[in-house]
Amino acid sequence: MLVHPQFDPVALQLGPVAIHWYGLMYLAAFVQVILLGRWAIRHRPWTGWDAKMLDDVLFYGVLGVVLGGRVGYVLFYKPAEYLAAPFDIFKVWEGGMSFHGGFLGVILAMALFARRHKLRWLAVTDFIAPLVPLGLAAGRLGNFINGELWGRAADPSLPWAMVFPQAGDGVARHPSQLYQFAGEGLLLFALLWLYSAKPRPIGAVSGIFLIGYGSFRFLAEFAREPDAYLGLLGLGLSMGQWLSLPMIVAGVIMLRWAQRRAQ
Repeated sequence: MLVHPQFDPVALQLGPVAIHWYGLMYLAAFVQVILLGRWAIRHRPWTGWDAKMLDDVLFYGVLGVVLGGRVGYVLFYKPAEYLAAPFDIFKVWEGGMSFHGGFLGVILAMALFARRHKLRWLAVTDFIAPLVPLGLAAGRLGNFINGELWGRAADPSLPWAMVFPQAGDGVARHPSQLYQFAGEGLLLFALLWLYSAKPRPIGAVSGIFLIGYGSFRFLAEFAREPDAYLGLLGLGLSMGQWLSLPMIVAGVIMLRWAQRRAQ
């Protein structure tokens, strides 16, 4: 049975300035978007993108992730708590981000970007979707380094079962952050990168992203400890699972729509 190594959350201390691992993971996520995006611009000319557009969309994406992630966390997970103390919404240094909120924020940001550049919205999301999973992987690695969002209790005989001291109970748990790192990060990246390696009907790549992320997240949630203040909801599913189901349905509809239009 393993014990979480309890990494120092501060990666680098420069005088009074503390640089946290989680912040570095966000930075790594945005950097890899630039690197992969520029590679795609050079090797996938059918996308019609250039470096200036990539830099511009990254700015929109950062705003969408940060604002949407925070607002989503407030609305999906702790609405009553923040309604009672609304100024706490701005205390982002205390943590609290939602992927699904960040996802909606990015969707809105991409719509604004598409309108500004007179592009089709789905053409924008098709280009961006394959660049996202490795950023998600970086975020889950940050969760693991911080020893947060640990998994549910596991059989102690499981070779990778791990005790997270932050849980305070000494129970061997699934390192669900690493499951998500592998699923919605590495595997989803491989799936999307290969699928988008040749021209596809508009909306198809975005549909695959929705199906892939929703499915990997839904499965990983069976090993992830539900939020203490929510627990399991209807049908024994977690909030993350309920928020992932609409993504899967929307992805299937979008993929079928894209394929029919291409016929």
